Amino acid sequence: MRRRNPDYHGRPVLPFGDPRARLLIVGLAPGMHGANRTGRPFTGDFAGILLYETLHAFGFGSQPVSLAADDDLTLTDCRITNAVKCLPPENKPEPAEIRTCNHYLAAELSTAPDVRVILALGLVAHKAVLMALGLKQSALTFGHGARHVLPDGRIFIDSYHCSRYNTQTRRLTSADFQNVFRKIRDELDA
Repeated sequence: MRRRNPDYHGRPVLPFGDPRARLLIVGLAPGMHGANRTGRPFTGDFAGILLYETLHAFGFGSQPVSLAADDDLTLTDCRITNAVKCLPPENKPEPAEIRTCNHYLAAELSTAPDVRVILALGLVAHKAVLMALGLKQSALTFGHGARHVLPDGRIFIDSYHCSRYNTQTRRLTSADFQNVFRKIRDELDA
């Protein structure tokens, strides 16, 4: 990939956003022509369109679009990370990659004392969060809009991933995604 796209970031993609955030969003992995290119989660790819529009609408983002890592976008009270930090083969994380990267997610979760709500974008992210917290995979069932209380009292919410496939097939609509963020806003504003 590096030879074909020498101008791409092409390295692990670090978390982005407010280091003192109360909301942590966990995605799957850097997109081939999104975060792998730009170096910022959900920046420059289709999945980021719905995510950043929604973050802006709910007061977490300073603007509704993120095209490059050096744009003026800032996140307030929100941080975004991925279960897998590097572009996976075929743009789909394998279980071994998820296990290999999981200690990074575990460290992020353990060193983020202000995080009150964790949002998993998709089943892979849901399972990675459970693994990072040392919970059994069967402990909490994934479901779009599902709300779980973690053993440490934090709230864990699931959403279908905001991928092109999910939005084009209408598995996830803008209204569905906004409903998830209403729940998150209610949790944080309570």
